[in-house]
Amino acid sequence: MSHPAGPTELLALRDQFDAGKVTKEELKTAEDKAIKDIVEFQRSVGIRSCTDGEFRRHMFFDGFFDNLDGMVTIQNPPKEFFNLWVPDIKAFFDSPAAKPAETTLCRSKLVRTKPMYRPEFEFLKSCMPADEVKNAKMTLCAPEWFHLRHGAYAYGDVYPSDAAYFADIAKAYREELADLYAAGCRNVQFDDPILAYFCSQPMLEGMKAEGLDSDAILDSYIKLYNDCLEGHGKDMTISLHLCRGNFKGGMHFSEGGYQAISSKLFKDLNADTFFLEYDTDRAGGFEPLADLPAHKTVVLGLVTSKFPELEKKEDLVKRVNEAASFMAQGSGQTVEQALNRIMISPQCGFASHAEGNDVTHADMQAKLALVVETAKSIWSDA
Repeated sequence: MSHPAGPTELLALRDQFDAGKVTKEELKTAEDKAIKDIVEFQRSVGIRSCTDGEFRRHMFFDGFFDNLDGMVTIQNPPKEFFNLWVPDIKAFFDSPAAKPAETTLCRSKLVRTKPMYRPEFEFLKSCMPADEVKNAKMTLCAPEWFHLRHGAYAYGDVYPSDAAYFADIAKAYREELADLYAAGCRNVQFDDPILAYFCSQPMLEGMKAEGLDSDAILDSYIKLYNDCLEGHGKDMTISLHLCRGNFKGGMHFSEGGYQAISSKLFKDLNADTFFLEYDTDRAGGFEPLADLPAHKTVVLGLVTSKFPELEKKEDLVKRVNEAASFMAQGSGQTVEQALNRIMISPQCGFASHAEGNDVTHADMQAKLALVVETAKSIWSDA
């Protein structure tokens, strides 16, 4: 989970760093302090799977492709480089903004030559008691992030096909996961709004209009994930977080229930746990959870991260039990057994980008405390 992207002083310092007014070392010192504080905060409200709040990132997807040899930042990319049916791309070009300021594209063979997320994990690890490190969570960028946005423009003439491009991405992710595992990381979460976009009818219609097979592309993304995860440590939990947009003011980019992808997603993608947005009607009902296999778990994002209004515990408990009933029907389990495969959380991080959402530190504390209180009222071991 990401948190409001650091205290005000950290955001101000990052602006100064971007302007060349402070050193990288000065910025890191401020980041270190903010991370220590946010880890202690999470532990104080009863959160076990602590993150570093993504305080070293500007955007939630930073960290992988910007550290991968062969990727190049393109300033002022032309409109034709983008697939305009991608929901957030369409929203951007429909907004007053002229065009994206930059993007990152492949311009030579992709090779992982250095640790990417390990330095972030190493510091997070140092902020936690040794017996809690196994719960420390690292969030990773979705491997298909730039492909859906750019199609073949994502790699130009560097690769002869999507498959060849994906093969090198998967190799780099396998190496990164092995490195994180060696450092002691046992809890990894891929943050992926892209897969939720396949629930969006306007996007599917846009793909069809261009002669693209959305089912085949979704299949290729699931295969990419499975190739990324091949051979990972068996005691490393792999989770996947789906979201439809988490910007200030409740701005989102797509709508549509999970039934469009639930069978393929839950059954074919080799993740252990799925974090699913469920704080508004735009994500649909719990019926698609019937497709979740009995050996997999789900984290229901029932508490909104977008607004300060606090949910009612009794409503959350009711929704958890409703979800369990559908999971029991689909898996042949009892409702009690299905309940033991459910967890709850906020819908998304409290800040997917540096600007953050319209929630204060006190709002965040109240929401996280509500999550813990609700969990303890449902599960005795929470």
